[in-house]
Amino acid sequence: MVLLFVGIAGGSYLALRTYGSPAHEGTCTATGLGTSHRYTTDRVSNAALISAIAVDRELPPRAASIALATAYQESQLRNIDYGDRDSLGLFQQRPSQGWGTAEQIMDPVYSTNAFYDALVKVPDYTQADINDVAQKVQRSGHPEAYRDHETEGRLYASALTGQSGPNLVCTLNPVGGTVSPVTLRDEVARQFPRLSENGTISTSLVDVSQAAPQAQSGAGATAVRIDTSGDETLGWALANWAVARAAEDGVIQVSYQGRYWDRAARGKQADSWGQATGGDANHVIVVVAGQ
Repeated sequence: MVLLFVGIAGGSYLALRTYGSPAHEGTCTATGLGTSHRYTTDRVSNAALISAIAVDRELPPRAASIALATAYQESQLRNIDYGDRDSLGLFQQRPSQGWGTAEQIMDPVYSTNAFYDALVKVPDYTQADINDVAQKVQRSGHPEAYRDHETEGRLYASALTGQSGPNLVCTLNPVGGTVSPVTLRDEVARQFPRLSENGTISTSLVDVSQAAPQAQSGAGATAVRIDTSGDETLGWALANWAVARAAEDGVIQVSYQGRYWDRAARGKQADSWGQATGGDANHVIVVVAGQ
């Protein structure tokens, strides 16, 4: 029996090495500080929203780091409808403590803004210890727990606020259907409302053949072009944000500033953004699946 088990385990290991581990399907990775952290796509999508709202409010990247460390400790970056006593949502906020109604707290845009509203009232939050600041906002029964997630909070905040360039990569299965680019365009407006309304961020639908740097099998005819008014840091924030949204919005390629992320990439090619040639390098170009 022992030999049989070893044989099965060994065969499974070789199969995973040859054909790819399921743990690497539907996951995203950010790298930095001498390490890397991988999240499932549902978690990284929520991380992208939390970071987007910090960017939209023109808060410093550290605000996003604190929020991400907090949300991972509280809910593992899931928008859950349960928790200790009446705690709910990404940040496990409690209606009984004045965070809002249950319905409001379950809206991740509302709950994230509520967190930042409290965060900016903490003196010296941009310099103080991340764990201590998070505790002042949350008033948790586990006051040291946020420290365990500081590193990944900083990594994902760096990528999703545009500080570390083409950092975020995701390994995903094929889309398997047709997606409207309007869905992603609408999501930009929802998660970056202030910058969209004041014109710092604008979006348009363009011809894939003219805007994308390289033709992609399964691409739709229309891509989303995101203009960040020449702000390259903001451009990288939107580019990494689009990759983080890839699982939900059927994104197959994101390009910016001569680099591109390709959903079809595998092996070592999937570990980083490729070098792009042609296309519109001055804008973030997001290609979704289509016919």
